Amino acid sequence: MWIPLTTLGFPIFVGLIYMYVREVDRDTLEPILFLLNSSDIEVQRAASAALGNLAVNTENKVLIVQMSGLQPLIRQMLSTNVEVQCNAVGCITNLATHEDNKAKIARSGALGPLTRLAKSKDMRVQRNATGALLNMTHSDENRQQLVNAGAIPVLVQLLSSSDVDVQYYCTTALSNIAVDGNNRRKLAQSETKLVSSLVALMDSSSPKVQCQAALALRNLASDEKYQLDIVRSNGLAPLLRLLQSSYLPLILSAVACIRNISIHPLNESPIIEAGFLKPLVDLLGSTDNEEIQCHAISTLRNLAASSDRNKALVLEAGAVQKCKQLVLDVPVTVQSEMTAAIAVLALSDELKSHLLNLGVFAVLIPLTSSPSIEVQGNSAAALGNLSSKVSLVGDYSVFVQDWKDPHGGIHGYLTRFLQSGDATFQHIAIWTLLQLLESEDKALIQLIGQAEDVVDQIKETANRQVEPDHEFEDDDEGEVVTLAQRCLELLGQSTSKTHIEG
Repeated sequence: MWIPLTTLGFPIFVGLIYMYVREVDRDTLEPILFLLNSSDIEVQRAASAALGNLAVNTENKVLIVQMSGLQPLIRQMLSTNVEVQCNAVGCITNLATHEDNKAKIARSGALGPLTRLAKSKDMRVQRNATGALLNMTHSDENRQQLVNAGAIPVLVQLLSSSDVDVQYYCTTALSNIAVDGNNRRKLAQSETKLVSSLVALMDSSSPKVQCQAALALRNLASDEKYQLDIVRSNGLAPLLRLLQSSYLPLILSAVACIRNISIHPLNESPIIEAGFLKPLVDLLGSTDNEEIQCHAISTLRNLAASSDRNKALVLEAGAVQKCKQLVLDVPVTVQSEMTAAIAVLALSDELKSHLLNLGVFAVLIPLTSSPSIEVQGNSAAALGNLSSKVSLVGDYSVFVQDWKDPHGGIHGYLTRFLQSGDATFQHIAIWTLLQLLESEDKALIQLIGQAEDVVDQIKETANRQVEPDHEFEDDDEGEVVTLAQRCLELLGQSTSKTHIEG
């Protein structure tokens, strides 16, 4: 005998659904969707609860939306009954986890009611609503729809919620929203308490909230304003605590954040004074996590960028020793960051002799043969920077000592770069040669003069005709030719141009 799905039969039907969750067909969903429109509150509540349970299944999520299930759920969100609201929002939260549904939900008119229910006094409703809003922040288009629906002020306000799940959903949603530059500008204009709220959440008792707060600040710190605001809002101390955590996600979120903050020159000294140098150096060797290593060494490079004083402090913290110890065995991305950092430190005239004494040639010279163009270029740039004005604070004996070894030595590196056909590499090599020839170190100059392959390449470059349609930029090409001619002068060889026939 058929039992009609009324207040008599529907509880039996719902009970059967709650017993197991699996893929269902249209015939099963149709009566549930029909009963969402019932005037009976209990039927509405039970129908939305049943639908929410079925919406755990991936196939059901798609089918519910295809069968126009969103509109009755939106109407239920507008109900005055808290239980109905809670179930309807919970169902939409489940539906919003499927990529195929997100844009449809964003266009359905659901975001306005979800935003209003995020402010509900009922914690269950609030939790479900903020979870649904979070699920809608994973694409540019949907984030924009959320912003237009007025979700940002609500999410920021709820950062101070007493509920850890609500804090987590709102922090993560704002972190995703802050990926977009336009959204960061809107946040900067309207949400003056955002940074201080996120800084406070880095001291949350919940690691997942701490992690998302740091990631949200990392995304905000893509902009200069926020880079400064985070430091001014006392964000460095909690970031340092997270950086020194034993929990990998916390370390990663904190070091990613401090990397962005360190980009601003005005933040270099405050970060150093806050005690970050040693922990950052320690991170290079305490983990094999590539992202953490990259963020840590990139931060150290940023901190050294603007002043010789800071460069000296980075060196004193052991950054170069650690890089030398690790660089030949780490992934290429980390090698690139490490060699770039050494190149920046080598810009300081006062540190050149210290760097040479640390034996950096032992790693820089082999890395000029790296399969990575970036690693090659950074290593050569570091060698070039070290070749300039060494005589002011030391001597060129290391260049003489390492002329042939390791890995072909300085000679081999110069030959490879001069013969590479790459304009930038040739420029670096010619400029480096000029620094070495201007050193007035007789032994070194003699070695260069005896290197026929190097001298031949210098001559070829010096005699190069600069043509408007040449593959190189005219200014760069002209500068390389001028440098090569100057090298020949210092070698005591003719600089008159010859024309090669053929």
